Amino acid sequence: MLLRNGKSIGALWLGTLFFASLMSAPSSSASDRQAQTLQELLSRYDPSSCKECHEDIYEQWEKSHHARSIMDIYMDRYLTTGVLAVKNPKQATRKNFPCFKCHFPQMENASDPVAGEIAEAILNKDKETMKKLNISCLVCHRDKGIVHGLPKSDLLYGTRNLKEHPDEHFERVRKSPILKRSIMCGQCHGLGPNLEFEHPVQCATLYGSYLNAYIPSGGTKTCQECHMENSDHLCPPNFQDRKDVSKRLSRSLSLDVGTLFYVPQITPGKFVPTVVVNTTISSRAGHRIPDG
Repeated sequence: MLLRNGKSIGALWLGTLFFASLMSAPSSSASDRQAQTLQELLSRYDPSSCKECHEDIYEQWEKSHHARSIMDIYMDRYLTTGVLAVKNPKQATRKNFPCFKCHFPQMENASDPVAGEIAEAILNKDKETMKKLNISCLVCHRDKGIVHGLPKSDLLYGTRNLKEHPDEHFERVRKSPILKRSIMCGQCHGLGPNLEFEHPVQCATLYGSYLNAYIPSGGTKTCQECHMENSDHLCPPNFQDRKDVSKRLSRSLSLDVGTLFYVPQITPGKFVPTVVVNTTISSRAGHRIPDG
């Protein structure tokens, strides 16, 4: 080992790496620790304080699919039937919930006992508990609002910097580099396959369709420009509003019908009136339809 001023170069190098790792490591926060109970997890992501200043946005969110990302979707069948069924909540782990990676991302900060509580709520059809499992304001404006790092415990991520934010838990707002870009939505609406689970799944491929079809064909709009026009946090379409869904589909999908009439003589002396119908469906949407 070479020496320099009585010290080994190897020791100096290790010391430098250790110091650098301390300087670059993200600070620990409440969001870094795994919640041990479902109530602890829900309290950590409770969006109720947002309503005090952002009442209109909060009311839009309450009517959105983000606010019911599990209710009315998995209530009766998610854990009770199929390959993902859990018969004993005490044996449930986070790996039993691959769909929660998008439908309830908070599970990333929860322990396996929390998975057991959720499994029990689903099996018991506990609707009051299930209503609380959603994609809250803090999922997008904290966890998903930053890239290549851990979110800070005392700030949110928005469209601009705010040195002061009137909230006792989140005192500042930092401008997110991705909040207005499609990659923000692509974190869930295009994720997969989820190979880390016992039963890997991939259902949402919208972002891939957007990148591989819409953008190459000359599309320029972001997800937010179509689905959050005027900062609408309802994020339409609302699939329970059939009238609105039909209106959107009529704008996005065009149906061209061409007909050709002729009378063939298949059997001598017998003419059969025939119509050939050619249909073409074209999509003007920014992604394939349907998808999630």
